[in-house]
Amino acid sequence: MIFDVDMETLPREDLEALQLRRLQALAERVYENVPFYRKRFEERGLKPGDIKSLADIRLLPFTEKQDLRNHYPFGLFAVSRDNIVRIHSSSGTTGKATVVGYTRRDIRNWSRLMGRCFAAAGVTSHDLVHNAYGYGLFTGGLGAHYGAEELGATVIPVSGGGTRRQTMLLRDFGATVICSTPSYCLHLAEVAHEMGIDFKSLPLRIGIFGAEPWSDTMRKELEATLGLTAIDIYGLSEVMGPGVGIECAEAQNGLHLMEDHFLVEVIDPVTGENLPNGEIGELVITTLTKEAIPLLRYRTRDLTCLNTAPCRCGRTLARMKRVQGRSDDMLIIRGVNVFPSQIETILLETDGLSPHYQLIVTRDGNLDNLEVQVEVDERLFSDAIKNLQRVESKVQKNIKEFLGVTARVKLVEPRTIQRSEGKAKRIVDMRNQPQA
Repeated sequence: MIFDVDMETLPREDLEALQLRRLQALAERVYENVPFYRKRFEERGLKPGDIKSLADIRLLPFTEKQDLRNHYPFGLFAVSRDNIVRIHSSSGTTGKATVVGYTRRDIRNWSRLMGRCFAAAGVTSHDLVHNAYGYGLFTGGLGAHYGAEELGATVIPVSGGGTRRQTMLLRDFGATVICSTPSYCLHLAEVAHEMGIDFKSLPLRIGIFGAEPWSDTMRKELEATLGLTAIDIYGLSEVMGPGVGIECAEAQNGLHLMEDHFLVEVIDPVTGENLPNGEIGELVITTLTKEAIPLLRYRTRDLTCLNTAPCRCGRTLARMKRVQGRSDDMLIIRGVNVFPSQIETILLETDGLSPHYQLIVTRDGNLDNLEVQVEVDERLFSDAIKNLQRVESKVQKNIKEFLGVTARVKLVEPRTIQRSEGKAKRIVDMRNQPQA
């Protein structure tokens, strides 16, 4: 189902004309109302009127997460505090939190965009949505909540945590849609199994998963384990929250980006130069309609590529390939670039291994070492030691063969890797810790 036919099926030429009008208005707005951007414009000898075409976006400055932290909390807001109706914030676990604000119109746009996303995923007004994204300062919970209500669906605002209770509610209330991180949903299925509840017997038919990178192999694992259709949703709190893009249920072949609200580019993460459609690079987003804290060319650090060919679902919106990893999550092991998603694919294609793993990085002198810890399933765990060693050797060989890096593989008992109620922690980097 297409929620907003007029916008989601606009001919490309009309869509780009709309984007240009909104980009020009945005340039005027930030120049007049945000000192940070006015200074950046002046440093470049640039005036808002210099934006004559969409290609001129390359004249505009990039914005980075550190810019939001440097102007904490409200230094990048483009409206007075009296016009802000809500504030969200990141956790700030790796530095100062990033703070974002919303006007009443921002909230309305966000709700409609999330309604569009749920409709694309196949959700209807008849569905019961179990929302296990965290509520509060994190944008996921409230974003999904208002989007499902916008569509007319019934929302169960469970939030994160209370895994056993969530499992009982899934059984008792009969939810047909679940929203969570993919790793947490697999954890729910584990707990359900312990409680004697078969996820496949539940009426769940759609899972809307996001907030962490996950692979197509993980999708197959989710769908086989949970008995539902696993849909990838994309967003980030700095530009709005969830709802920037989503897969359609018809094709599941790339995430449709809401281009009437977001102007997207893919750049070389090192040089900053724009890349053509189809080439993997860093996604950059300009918020065309955000009032409270509009951002020019925000560097997401997410690695993907774009495809503007029309989709068989009828949408003309550009699609991005599912996020391949993050440029700041990339590990460089003895000169080789390694992403967690690449390791994940190899692990999940190996019979007997679970989707629960961690990458442990240490340093021996000047050399980096990578250890891959992955849980085995109950059947494999009960095998003879020599069989476990054979699996370890096989995975180690595949990592070396496909990624070009030598890694130690360690199979661990089921349920020994810590579970998360939010984003899974995939990397434990111990290289900067003092040596014993």
